[in-house]
Order: sequence, then C-alpha cells, then structure tokens
Amino acid sequence: MTFQIHIGANVRKSAYFDATVADGVRSFSVYNHMYIPGHFGDPEGEYDRLLNGVAQWDVAAQRQVELAGPDAVALAQLLTPRDLSSLTVGQGRYVPVCDHEGMVINDPVLLKLGKDRVWLSVADSDLHLWAAAIGAERGFDVSVREPDVSPMAIQGPKAMDVAAALFGDHVRDMRPFAFVETALDDIPLVLARSGWSKQGGFELYLMDGAKGNALWQRVRKAGEPWNIGPGAPNDSERIESGLISYGADMRRQVVPANPFEMGMGKMVSLDSHDFIGRSALRRIADAGIARRRVGFFVEGSPVTGLEAPVALRRGATDVGIATDIAWSGRLDASIGLGLVEVGIGDDDTGLTVALPEGSRPVRLAPLPFL
Repeated sequence: MTFQIHIGANVRKSAYFDATVADGVRSFSVYNHMYIPGHFGDPEGEYDRLLNGVAQWDVAAQRQVELAGPDAVALAQLLTPRDLSSLTVGQGRYVPVCDHEGMVINDPVLLKLGKDRVWLSVADSDLHLWAAAIGAERGFDVSVREPDVSPMAIQGPKAMDVAAALFGDHVRDMRPFAFVETALDDIPLVLARSGWSKQGGFELYLMDGAKGNALWQRVRKAGEPWNIGPGAPNDSERIESGLISYGADMRRQVVPANPFEMGMGKMVSLDSHDFIGRSALRRIADAGIARRRVGFFVEGSPVTGLEAPVALRRGATDVGIATDIAWSGRLDASIGLGLVEVGIGDDDTGLTVALPEGSRPVRLAPLPFL
C-alpha cells in the first residue's frame, strides 16, 4: 500500500526539504507546523552513524523565536525560572518555560546574540504566541517574531572533525552551548556547540533560507572523509541518554508536568527574579513533588515506540505514566521513560506497563541508562 503526504500552506517545508528528498528521506513527522525527517530508510544504520561517526540532520523545524529591543532580555527572564543574570553574549542556556500554574510549556535553548537580541530555539509548541502576549501585557519595548533561521545539526563523535574542516580548528575550543555568528562564503549562519544528542556536535543556524540546499551540500561534502550521512533525532539514543522531549515526555495538554518532576529543579531560581509561574512553583517546592521522572526496562519481545502515553501500574493500581519506549541496541532491551509516584522505589517489584497489546512487566532504572 502506498501513501502520500499532502504539501500545503498549513505545514511548511524546511530550507533543506529538497536536499533531504534527494538524499532519500523515507518518513516525515510534523513539528512546529513543519515537516521534519523521521528516517532515511536505514534506522539501524543511522543509529550506528550517530554513535560511531557523524550524522547530518535537518532540524529546521526547531524554530527560533526572536526577542529584539530594549526589553528583550527582560522578557526572556520573565519567561523562564532559570536565572539569566550571568549570561553573556555568545552563550546559550537550556531553559524551562512555565505557565502560570508552573507547568512546563516548552524547553528551548536560549541564545543571547546581543544586549537587546535573544533567540529561543523552541520545541514543538506555539511559544512565539505566548512570548508575544506576555510582552504586550507587560508593556515591554520588544518585538517578538520568527526570523528566517533554519537549524541543521551535525551530531556524533566525528562531528567535531567535520566542523573543524568547515570552520577551522578554533571550533575545538568552543564550550558546550557557546556560539558564534559566522559565514561559509556567502552563507550567513550562527554556529553553536549544541544538539539534541549526548554524542556531541554542532548546530548550524542558517540565516538565509534560500541557501538551504547550498549549505546542506557544503556540509555533506566536508563530511565525506568521515562517512557523514543523513539522519534524524534518534529516539533510542535520546532515551538511553535520558534527554527530555517536550511533546513526548510532557506536553501541557496531554502529560502536564512541572520542572521539579522533570528533574529541572536546579534550573528553577525562586528567589533571584520574577517569572511566570513563580508563585505556583514556590507552592510546589514547599509541598514537595508527587511524581518523579524514571527510566524503565520492558520485559519480553522488542517494543519500538508508543503512539500515546500509557499507564504504569503496580497490581491493578495506576502509579505512573509511560511516555516513550524504544529499542536500545546498546542495551539489547526495550527501554522507556515516564513519571511515577514518589513512593515507588527503584527496587519496587510487581510493576507493569499497559501496552495496547497487553501488560508487560517493567523494572525501573536510574537515568541516564548510558
């Protein structure tokens, strides 16, 4: 059976869409109202490339929300409980963004490009609408827009070599989350030491969408000595690494969660500044969390994913929720992420996950798995 995807104005193509099609993309998902590649026909090979070589990812759907103007940094600080007072130009930070009830509604990487210019590299939600509304309600002198910026990632142990071949050996001295504005000939971009994997790498924030194919081919050519190949953010590797995925591990509409439950407590500074959700998070901190984030192993035949969150149970009682499951080649097991009641210990027995095909025993595990 053959299926087609409809390309319309309501879901946008990325600056690298044609290049990924030419490179053999086999599946797309929709993220931030854009098509994002899922895999290129060889998921196992792409997983191996990420772990042992270098992968090239179209992550243009990781849209930027630009805050620009005299109150840009003030608005950024109001949006997140993480204290940004020590952040300097050229630095990025991973930050939770919460609503008035203290629930996480996005977890972007924040990049400070100037004293009056900030980017939020957002997960899958309409955060620009939230930021614009908060800025207007507070009367801030700031514009909020989506700039012409399209991230591409190179990830894996050989990504550093590819970046050095493209930009020079100085990139080897860049600290995690540091970034610089630069160019490859006439291709303007921001180069950041970041990416959605624990294997290391860089993100290239293209600042001219018309040059998407040119940048893709330039990176592809530079990576040939290290057998670079296309891929996509990998569920197996991210679960092994315990990375948070907004939309999978939590989403305000489906699995609401606060930053303390998600292990982001160190990013919540209740006393340093005012921010949206501060009163709610203070109450949560005083009362203590009801759930905690865990990993778990699933017994039995391989499980390769979840279409929706399912219950974690002890006997007939729901004690948590499983948010994602994937097969781990390195662990030779099905592994997952979820939230459980704080009274459930890592050594507790009799736990199951309510999969669509039936319940399976599970065993809790500390994060990260690897």
